[in-house]
Amino acid sequence: MADNPQVREARQRPLSPHLTIYRWPVTMMTSITHRATGIALSVGMLILAWWLVSISNGPEGFESFHAVMDTPLGLLVLLGITWSLAFHFCNGVRHLAWDLGYGFSKEASRQGSIWVIAISAVIAVAIFAGVWSGHGGYLR
Repeated sequence: MADNPQVREARQRPLSPHLTIYRWPVTMMTSITHRATGIALSVGMLILAWWLVSISNGPEGFESFHAVMDTPLGLLVLLGITWSLAFHFCNGVRHLAWDLGYGFSKEASRQGSIWVIAISAVIAVAIFAGVWSGHGGYLR
């Protein structure tokens, strides 16, 4: 049985597609990212709650929040939450268009996914830059 070429060939083939040979379509990536950003927004709500509690505790509490969030890692987390919100919103609008019957063709779905990624990145960077530069009404 071990000398049977069909058995030998069957053992060498992968049983199912795996990540090293499977090409992820952009629509699949945006679907997975939509779910991940939903989870990230849940974590973001905890950070928002922490911020609100720190404000209610006066200047000392507010300074403790800023001591963490003004670090490069804290700013990266805030940028990530901002992008998660922008992506989840843009992709939600795309899903609303799908609910109305628009954009179901393969090419329209692919282009819509690319637009969602690009627009969400621009929105997140614009919001973050506006707030960080002081032009968002939050002068330091």
